[in-house]
Amino acid sequence: MSKHFQPAPMKLSVLTAALQELTPRASRDADPDLAIEEWLQFAVEIDCPNIQLSAALHPDVSSVPAEALLDPVANTLDLRKPFDTDRAKRVQSAMHSTGVGLSDLGYFDNMLVADRAQRAQKHDFMLRVFDAAVLLGTNAVCGFVGRNTDLSMDENLCMFEAEFIPLLREARARGLCYRVEQCPMPGWNITDLWHNNIAYAPGPWIALHQICDRHGVGDQFRIHFDPSHAILMGQDSRSIFQYLKDVDYGFLIGGFHVKGQVIDSKGVSAWGYAGQTMQRGDWPGGRPAPRAADHVHAWKKQTVISEHELPGTARHDPLAYLQNRSVDWLDHQLAARELLDLDPGETYLVVEHEYPKARVQDKDALAPILKGSLAFVRAIDLAAAAMYALQHEVLASQGIPIQGIGREPYRS
Repeated sequence: MSKHFQPAPMKLSVLTAALQELTPRASRDADPDLAIEEWLQFAVEIDCPNIQLSAALHPDVSSVPAEALLDPVANTLDLRKPFDTDRAKRVQSAMHSTGVGLSDLGYFDNMLVADRAQRAQKHDFMLRVFDAAVLLGTNAVCGFVGRNTDLSMDENLCMFEAEFIPLLREARARGLCYRVEQCPMPGWNITDLWHNNIAYAPGPWIALHQICDRHGVGDQFRIHFDPSHAILMGQDSRSIFQYLKDVDYGFLIGGFHVKGQVIDSKGVSAWGYAGQTMQRGDWPGGRPAPRAADHVHAWKKQTVISEHELPGTARHDPLAYLQNRSVDWLDHQLAARELLDLDPGETYLVVEHEYPKARVQDKDALAPILKGSLAFVRAIDLAAAAMYALQHEVLASQGIPIQGIGREPYRS
């Protein structure tokens, strides 16, 4: 029986860290939820139906100075004081009046940091994020796993079992899923280590999920896939998705950060894919740089070979797509539908803005940039949804073959 043409687009969202200072610090410190209200209104202006609400330790208590960060985080959700039912009602009222929904909450930090006091602080804050997620009616929190840089990678698996599993038990108790963004975070510290988030690729994801399964929290551990990190490591989305399907882990990806990466071929020629390994400025004279602002030079492990893309800001470049040096957005969205175990209509595409040259913090200047990127993501996803529905549903139901070969996994 012939099927009807029914394309299923994914849901669109944006991470509120795209504009950290939408609400001036003095105003939002005094009235924390004002920042959320103003971001919801801004989402209306840029035509985005949902937000990913960014939480972070307040700058006054964060262990990492803002000047040492490549991509400063935003505490749009301020949790210095408990997020109680009264605060939740205020935010939900603003969501209702603007018509803007909530995809999930995001708190991106090193949950395995070596310092015990810092780790306890971060875990306590994550539990506050979990509680806020419940009160706001969302079922997911997005973040990192991290790494203890004093330990080997295998030792970090043991630490994950000891330290992170209890967090996932807390998520389970609240009916939440924890979605891990897979950024390797090469510049997170001034060591020579490159993989500073142990959940950086399918091999580690599976190892971590097997640990979670043994403790009954496998359903709480999912991946929030970001194709920019795949490009940084020489991978492509289709091959990653195919690999997950081949090993029966196609269920593991539960959402997407929509951010690209443009590889600088000259930088790769100079340094290779590990980036700049010496003379960066973060470790002068064999000692850590005394100024925190100089620690940001550790990110030259990444920035000398690549630059983040806000979707739609990079040129259409078929050769770069085939070389895995830029995100092939149409194939990314098509491959997700063809290879992963997900329901597109219930899956969020969260635009994350980290293109340095466009990281303007002026609302009027940033609004058309974000609006254009969101329009691009919406159009690309709708095109992929149409291709999938036509090829894999309508044509398949009538026994009509798809034409051509298309992009193949494990080839570039």
